[in-house]
Amino acid sequence: MAGPGSELPSGPVAPMLLSWLTGLGAGMVLLSFMQKLLYPYFWDDFWYLLKVVCCGFRMEMYRLKGELVTVLDKFLMHAKKQPQKPFIIYEGDIYTYQDVDKRSSRVAHVFLNHSTLKRGDTVALLMSNEPDFIHVWFGLAKLGCVVAFLNSNIRSVSLLHCIRSCEPRALVVGADLLGTIEEILPSLPGDISVWAMKESVPQGIISLKEKLSTASDSQVPHSHHVASNLKAPYLYIFTSGTTGLPKAAVICQLQAMKGSAGLWAFGCTSNDIIYLTLPLYHSAGSLLGIGGCIELGATCVLKKKFSASQFWNDCKKYNVTVFQYIGELCRYLCKQPKREGEKDHRVRLAVGNGIRSDVWREFLHRFGNIKMCELYGATEGNICFMNHTGKIGSVGRANFLHKLFFTFDLIKYDFQKDEPIRNEHGWCSHVKKVNAKNPFFGYAGNRKHTEKKLLCDVFKKGDVYFNTGDLMVQDQENFLYFWDRIGDTFRWKGENIATTEVADIIGMLDFIQDTNVYGVAVPDYEGKAGMASITLKPNTSLDLEKVYEQVVTFLPAYACPQFLRIQEKMETTGTFKLQKFRLVEEGFSPLKISDPLYFMDKLKKSYIPLTKEIYDQIILGKIKL
Repeated sequence: MAGPGSELPSGPVAPMLLSWLTGLGAGMVLLSFMQKLLYPYFWDDFWYLLKVVCCGFRMEMYRLKGELVTVLDKFLMHAKKQPQKPFIIYEGDIYTYQDVDKRSSRVAHVFLNHSTLKRGDTVALLMSNEPDFIHVWFGLAKLGCVVAFLNSNIRSVSLLHCIRSCEPRALVVGADLLGTIEEILPSLPGDISVWAMKESVPQGIISLKEKLSTASDSQVPHSHHVASNLKAPYLYIFTSGTTGLPKAAVICQLQAMKGSAGLWAFGCTSNDIIYLTLPLYHSAGSLLGIGGCIELGATCVLKKKFSASQFWNDCKKYNVTVFQYIGELCRYLCKQPKREGEKDHRVRLAVGNGIRSDVWREFLHRFGNIKMCELYGATEGNICFMNHTGKIGSVGRANFLHKLFFTFDLIKYDFQKDEPIRNEHGWCSHVKKVNAKNPFFGYAGNRKHTEKKLLCDVFKKGDVYFNTGDLMVQDQENFLYFWDRIGDTFRWKGENIATTEVADIIGMLDFIQDTNVYGVAVPDYEGKAGMASITLKPNTSLDLEKVYEQVVTFLPAYACPQFLRIQEKMETTGTFKLQKFRLVEEGFSPLKISDPLYFMDKLKKSYIPLTKEIYDQIILGKIKL
């Protein structure tokens, strides 16, 4: 028997331990091999989901503490914590977090002292990309006002409609857009006060710039803007939607917070310098761009407009590390003449949507190893996809982890009938669901616009689902790809265009009987160019100069039809909707179409016959659209 100080025999233990460790190692290798073989994107999906969970957990912790933190609150935290850090760089001028805080406080004090605005009132903002857009936005937010961003390209009937639909108490307009407001000033509701960011203003308009010069920049009491409910309206952002004139999508505080986390989710940090050329009146520019910089405490280089020739010079000048894009932007950059040192920059990430696979590949080959972070979402939508794997062409992955937090599915769609396919019982199969986790907050104004975006009685009586209006494709690896817009919209020059709005404008001409507007594919262009099929009233003739004048007067440039087609009669579907499918398929080729075709000529300020020669020049890229 061994004594108390004796050692136990250990001879057989070492081989057993070695055998056990070898088996464990082999098992881990096999497990890793099987995971890569069967679930190659597991860890990419897992780390992405972890970020989503962290974001949700952080917001839940704020709620449990009784702190409803908003985008404005986060900005004020940064202004206090890092007052001298550059927030906005614009045309070489630097605006620190403190500068923007003080300037926006001046705006708030002007309206406190010289207007009757109160918490919850709506104020419309019509301004180009410039620092004062942010100053006015934040200044009004400090008063607890809801700010409605107006598209700076629209005018006349559309602009008047947008202003009326959001029912503002006041309207703020930038100096360069004052003429647009003067055109409709007599038609504006009498209870709207109009403020301009200009010293000298016409009668009936108040100079905001003049009053800012003497306003206090002291802090506005927190009680004016403290959030009592994250689902309360924060912004109205106009979207073409699927029918009619633009509609004001309600953006609540919660949606703004989620949107501001986008850049962080893709791996951006406070040290990044983000280049923003997208319009601030869109959610991509305001929520993802400006909101994203605030979430990070980063710096934004803001441009009034995108310039392909200045893009890389600016990136080098300002040491840009991240830029936001739409597909057209990347295509324009690829079309620029090649020059030396194109990969000599610090850009590491590009965040955006709508880039074609061929442009994506060319962009990376030409400009270097930039991670393209493609995403999918709608301003008013209740779901978002983010391509966190870098799969070329994809907008994200429909993995089972994602579905734990975002309930969605795809449904079959009938192109010719232009509607979802339902079975013999009247049910659809696979559609994205509206629920408590992913609510749809709708549009401001007429409730029928909100109701049109919902599909009812899909799987069972009484259920309700949000209809994105987009055609998506899912491959065998569960990657999702945006394919096209459906229904009464198409996308051109980075904007959604409502066909009914364009048709209504053309239909105002006294010689037009019916108008059917749709988008047609043009080689090497993102989206689809506008085309209008027209029938004439009996005993009238077509006035091409009047059609040109009508569309350029009442529509933004991107919404003007590039092509016209004159038909004897309009074809309709079985449900009496105008038939678009065949027209879209036939495109604008004079070789395929016997009907008279016309092309928009901006130099002649008219539509001119679309000859084979002009058609060939468009196809070869010699005529730019």
